[in-house]
Amino acid sequence: MPKTMLTDIRWELLLQLMKSTGRIYDTTEHRMTFEGILYRMRTGVPWRDLPSEFGEWSTVYRRFDLWSKKGILNMLFRCLSSMADIR
Repeated sequence: MPKTMLTDIRWELLLQLMKSTGRIYDTTEHRMTFEGILYRMRTGVPWRDLPSEFGEWSTVYRRFDLWSKKGILNMLFRCLSSMADIR
């Protein structure tokens, strides 16, 4: 399995943000989708080459597209940047 980036604590904080949008995001599938998006952004692999542990590449891409258009990804990335471990 590819290395994931989110700790359980950070995912819970992001999940609360996602729930505040009025939609239901409380599924393991959504966590793996977001991890897949982070993996793709970190590695630069084509969407079709995403490891299957993140789910179907087309599902991850569709959610990336939808969440981008709705501003959800921007909100999540701002939250993640505020949690950065600056040393």
